Amino acid sequence: MKSILRHLFGSDKARLGSAFAEDACDAECRWVKTDLRMRYATSWSLGLVCLAGIAAGGAVTFAQQLPPIEPPKPLPGESRNAATLRVTTNEVLVPTLVEKQDGEVVYGLRQGDFRLEDNGVPQKIRVQEEMDTAPVSLVVAVEEGGVSALEFDKLARLGPLLDLFLSDGKSQAALVGFDAHPHLITDFTHSSDELGDALKHLQPGDGGDAILDTVSYAVDLLEDTPKDSRRVLLLVSEERDHGSKHTRAAQLVEKIGRSDVLVLSVSFSPAKAEFLHDLKDSGEDRVMNPFSTLAMIVQAFKKNVARQVAGMSGGEYTQFTGDKGFEQRVVDAAKHARNRYLITFSPSDPTPGLHTIRVQTVQDYGARIVARANYWLALQP
Repeated sequence: MKSILRHLFGSDKARLGSAFAEDACDAECRWVKTDLRMRYATSWSLGLVCLAGIAAGGAVTFAQQLPPIEPPKPLPGESRNAATLRVTTNEVLVPTLVEKQDGEVVYGLRQGDFRLEDNGVPQKIRVQEEMDTAPVSLVVAVEEGGVSALEFDKLARLGPLLDLFLSDGKSQAALVGFDAHPHLITDFTHSSDELGDALKHLQPGDGGDAILDTVSYAVDLLEDTPKDSRRVLLLVSEERDHGSKHTRAAQLVEKIGRSDVLVLSVSFSPAKAEFLHDLKDSGEDRVMNPFSTLAMIVQAFKKNVARQVAGMSGGEYTQFTGDKGFEQRVVDAAKHARNRYLITFSPSDPTPGLHTIRVQTVQDYGARIVARANYWLALQP
């Protein structure tokens, strides 16, 4: 800054000091003094304006720049497929879990055993009768900021549990850590040992908990994985977002709604009432649910973003306190990620924007049905 000011008016300042040192001068000297004062003041003002402009321009540029996404490196011998969104005007993918209260999955259901409504209108559906047998592409996103360091001992034991996702030898997983910013810790690998070692060496972050930015980051990573894989995000975090700067709630609603990523959320600080609500929710009131509108979903994100993102994607939201509780939640998440019927349909209403889905079984099995609550239809070119 000094060099800039010196360049703008350094010589005039020197001349001004010299002129003011004259105790007796004629009218011409007084005129010179006045002229120099005006030039000095003008130069000073112009300098401040320039510096302010530079600072403002830099701030705007910084605010508009997103942190670069760290692209996952391909596994040896593999090639990446282009990102594929399987929620289009032609076909919507709806992975659906049908589970009894005792945790037993209802198997053997066929196309005629399901009903699906899109914005309250029944749809013609297709059901893949065998369970989801595709390999899994998993991103494990763990919070390192805030009070999450208190949970590091639990996270350190997560590695062996990831075998439940990777046991087929074809599935892969990556590890993302986040505080005020998400970052890639371990690239996609088939090895749960490699992930487990990284989980044992997590470092406490800052006070941030940028869940919106992290979910968006993870979706970008998953969209570059093989198109025939079941894309899953396992999010281990607090319930509320603190510090996301690059992703607004409405943007994430659209992004999740246009992707086929299944979000499984396991949260700290359980609230018993919300957890019991999740166990009872079978999707019966989903069309009339006030959270069906975009504005209300965005509002709900402020209360518990982990829960809302999971519900939108057709995943699940659970909470834990002790070590055994955490491990059981992860075991359940892995089981539920695969034991889903794959329902597809072509929307009868091609209106762009947020759509609400309700999936039911024709027969009452006394089971809860977990399917995506919403999807997003893009405006076609």
